[in-house]
Amino acid sequence: MNFRFAKEQDSAKILYFIKELAEYEKMSDEVIATEEDIRRELFDNNHAEVIFALDSKGEEVGFALFFTTFSTFLGKSGIHLEDLYVLPSRRGEGFGKGLLCRLAELCRERGCGRLEWTCLDWNTPSLDFYRSLGAEVMDEWSLLRLSGDALQKLGK
Repeated sequence: MNFRFAKEQDSAKILYFIKELAEYEKMSDEVIATEEDIRRELFDNNHAEVIFALDSKGEEVGFALFFTTFSTFLGKSGIHLEDLYVLPSRRGEGFGKGLLCRLAELCRERGCGRLEWTCLDWNTPSLDFYRSLGAEVMDEWSLLRLSGDALQKLGK
């Protein structure tokens, strides 16, 4: 199993994986990102990074999209995993675990204090998988979001 960082010319492939993930999560109607958005935000503005998992033929079979965070309590940066997806036909082959291992390795290389992500409550297979790796579900925290009109109103 190999990995590679995405390049600007991978913008369409990244969007493909995002749309596949959204379909799996029953959220396809929420994807409004375009290939240009991906190119601009990931490669011009450097707001996030992507690592692809490659099979033995060099084909991209999974991806992880992540960005840097900062913990004031630890006084260290961290990595927030926004998206992790492996093609359904390639699940069970270790690509998901491999991507998480690669991100943990990046955390060590970059001196990060933590690797964090969210998971939908109904996604029991993924939650069980993450717990099997030693991940802790942070039940005492609530994810909050401002978007759309509420974000615009508050930002005035």
